[in-house]
Amino acid sequence: MVEPEHRASAAQRLGAQETLGISTLDPGHRPPIMPPGRHVSIKIRMLDDTEEVFDVSQRASGKVVFDLVCTHLNLVEGDYFSLEYQDHHKMMVWLDLLKPIVKQLRRPKHTVLRFVVKFFPPDHTQLLEELTRYLFALQIKHDLACGRLACNDSSAALLVSHIIQSEIGDFEESQSRQHLLNNNYIPDQVALIDKIMEFHSKNVGQTPAESDYQLLEVARRLELYGVRLHPAKDREGSKLSLAVAHTGVLVFQGHTKINAFNWSKVRKLSFKRKRFLIKLRPDLNQSSYQDTLEFLMGSRDCCKVFWKICVEYHAFFRLFEEPKPKPKPVLFTRGSSFRFSGRTQKQVIDYVKDSEALFLSVSRAPGDVVDSPPRRHWKESVLVSAEDPSALRTRGSPSSQRNVANSEDRPGPGAEPGPGMVNGQKPVELCGHSPDGRQPSPLTSPLLNDAGSVRTDDEDEVRRKRFPTDKAYFIAKELLTTERTYLKDLEVVTVSFQNLVGKDEAAPDSLKSTIFSNFDPLYKFQSGFLREVEQRLALWEGRSNAHIKGDYQRIGDVMLKNLQGLKPLTAHLQKHSEALVELEKACRGSRRLEVLVRDFELQKVCYIPLNVFILRPLHRLLHYKQILERLCKHYPPTHVDFRDCRAALADVSEVVAQLHGSMIKMENFQKLLELKKDLIGIDSLVTPGREFIRLGCLSKLSGKGLQQRMFFLFNDVLLYTSRGMTATNQFKVHGQLPLHDMTIRESEDEWGVPHAFTLVGQRQSVVVAASSLSEMEKWMEDIKMAIDLAETSNGHTADLLARSLSDNKSTTEDSCAEAESEDDLMASRTSLERQAPHRGNTTVHVCWHRNTSVSMVDFSVAVENQLSGNLLRKFKNSNGWQKLWVVFTNFSLFFYKTHQDDYPLASLPLLGYSVTIPTESENIHKDYVFKLHFKSHVYYFRSESEYTFERWMEVIRSATVSASSTRILSRKEPHPY
Repeated sequence: MVEPEHRASAAQRLGAQETLGISTLDPGHRPPIMPPGRHVSIKIRMLDDTEEVFDVSQRASGKVVFDLVCTHLNLVEGDYFSLEYQDHHKMMVWLDLLKPIVKQLRRPKHTVLRFVVKFFPPDHTQLLEELTRYLFALQIKHDLACGRLACNDSSAALLVSHIIQSEIGDFEESQSRQHLLNNNYIPDQVALIDKIMEFHSKNVGQTPAESDYQLLEVARRLELYGVRLHPAKDREGSKLSLAVAHTGVLVFQGHTKINAFNWSKVRKLSFKRKRFLIKLRPDLNQSSYQDTLEFLMGSRDCCKVFWKICVEYHAFFRLFEEPKPKPKPVLFTRGSSFRFSGRTQKQVIDYVKDSEALFLSVSRAPGDVVDSPPRRHWKESVLVSAEDPSALRTRGSPSSQRNVANSEDRPGPGAEPGPGMVNGQKPVELCGHSPDGRQPSPLTSPLLNDAGSVRTDDEDEVRRKRFPTDKAYFIAKELLTTERTYLKDLEVVTVSFQNLVGKDEAAPDSLKSTIFSNFDPLYKFQSGFLREVEQRLALWEGRSNAHIKGDYQRIGDVMLKNLQGLKPLTAHLQKHSEALVELEKACRGSRRLEVLVRDFELQKVCYIPLNVFILRPLHRLLHYKQILERLCKHYPPTHVDFRDCRAALADVSEVVAQLHGSMIKMENFQKLLELKKDLIGIDSLVTPGREFIRLGCLSKLSGKGLQQRMFFLFNDVLLYTSRGMTATNQFKVHGQLPLHDMTIRESEDEWGVPHAFTLVGQRQSVVVAASSLSEMEKWMEDIKMAIDLAETSNGHTADLLARSLSDNKSTTEDSCAEAESEDDLMASRTSLERQAPHRGNTTVHVCWHRNTSVSMVDFSVAVENQLSGNLLRKFKNSNGWQKLWVVFTNFSLFFYKTHQDDYPLASLPLLGYSVTIPTESENIHKDYVFKLHFKSHVYYFRSESEYTFERWMEVIRSATVSASSTRILSRKEPHPY
């Protein structure tokens, strides 16, 4: 028999994106505090049927035991799970987290608790951790085997085919048949072996990730997915079963659902002895309204067990936060004091998203195995908190990794991580080298923790006495630091990109000519300009050639000379917009070139989209203009440098005016191209006349409640999407709302949802809610503006929309007819198409995690507010200050060790952050310190002067506070709208 090949890791099996060597979550839970008292051993049967023994105090509550299991698994989203056991009445009941163990388990030593899934969300993409999804897959596999997840033969065979594809790989007839004979996945499997093999043969090429995704995708559509049937009878004595789901209480006859009572219709649930009562809200549309429904169950205990799980399901899926305990009555008690204990689903999702969003993202070249080995067992990789460098750990040696699992990469059905371990490894303290003697990953180097590059106060004092203090010097120094970054950015195109495609036949000669013939002269010129600026600053500081006499504390003459030298290169600058169009056209015409460009964008050196680098020369002119404006404002007219600065400002203003029109068009074109990579489900996003306005998160109201969606507003259409579990981490378009004849109104009172507003289109209405009042106001203002633009476009954009929708398979009529059937829009096959790899740290993803939005106004302001320079950084709980070279661009801070580095070691997206000055209580007794904070995450940065402090505060505020709509109009008149 052919041995199955080694398969991918659990993370890849379940469609999770590679972590690039870091995790967004804490590096393992702290074990819960154990109360004093006599200890007892508790047996827990895991989802893979292994048993673990935990030593706990008899006084410990159920929560202590459950937290021990979650700590053991390093499970963050543990709230979806629980522990169940068989009580003395032979009933399966859930372990009460609030009660002591001794009051629940009569014979703890002889009781086996099962760790299982308790709450099944409607969409498994709401599970954000790959370990959680892996455990859900094990639960489905178990439910199939025991017959709980009953379904027709075709569905059963399809599910099993995905399981064996994941376990043994591609179909080979003899191997597949033998495997099915040796392993039983469903009752009466023998009769379905041929059908299973037929489905298995169609799964050729599916990775374990795709197969397991299909398993979850198919299972969640089944009527009995996540359902536990509780026997009951109606008033006529007919045998029924009751169940509870995220939507409400369900009634089954056999395995067929015959009724459902949505939470919105239920006024009260109660029980009285054997009777289970459902009290409904009045329905004015029904003449034969029944206030109370009554069901008879086997016993009072059966009633109470079902009532409890209904209370918990309602709280978990419908409440925003855990309900507060009721005050105990002084004399008499009435009714049960039971309440839901734990985080609600909203709290779980918010917590994981907050943690996931707070990442220091690292660019990684394809195939780079130092920072992120492409194939790792999920129990081998130590999760590292990117926001807490003290938690960084070096990786285990290759030999220790081999000892963890002989199966290399595939998670076997057995062993969970051992006690005292994090994801299967004992944490290794941070040191200078890896245990195997190799250099550590940049993420685990001292650069990113407070042990490295610490500057003393004495060094600061020496430096302040040595260098000039004039504001003009710091303005000139900003020119120097940003010019260094600009030249590095030019090298991305003239060196790195040219080396990649310059000799490749896939790149047409017209593209090579347009890009390199216009960038090479510019790069040569800027190299000379940078040398002159460096020499002038060295003379200004008195660090070199101090014996040379002359007034060198000026920069206007250097800028005037070089900006006059830049004028002949204006023709090359005008070609840069053509280069953007030429590159897009060439990629559309050559699949090989498209792959080359895509792979290049995944390299470390290309830390922002390639198209942004191509437009850098146009934006750099704006920076020169700003620097000269600040110098002219600072100098008195009599200053020796004033005349040269004013003349240089006139020259650069003339060039900016010439390139003004193409700059406006290309910024919008570049943004459309960038969004095209983030979206799937719409083919013709980039069309003539379409303009981007705003993107961000809103909650869409549907039959399932409020669900987070990513919205994209253009001047002709509003798209709404969700982030599916695709290998590309892209957003799937669910609906498209034409803006023509659309109206918008506030509807918070109408729906009882804070910050809600309603969009009424020609064929459908959509109710959405923003995360805050300010977000709602920004969205409503921009949507109203877009509607006005659509109305005055004389049908031009409507034609564009029609062409766009004709290319896409889902029409407006379809989205109207299936407005609440969004699950069906994410068909399992299409969601796992072989898409190109794509970075998951773009602005769109940051907005998704931090539940915010960004407009084109913000993007346009951001290109003006770019800054580079050395900063000292300190973490909230650290002592020393680290010296880093920091580049601010694209709403993010990029961290380097020095300005000579070719690529950033890490980055911090700033959307959602606040920038303030430390308070007295924070004990930061230093000058020129600003504070960055987002929820519990805090950074302190020190700059060298009052001027640089104000500049960093200014540019960071531009990324954290939305710009006014009027600001962009001042630069971009006439406005493209």
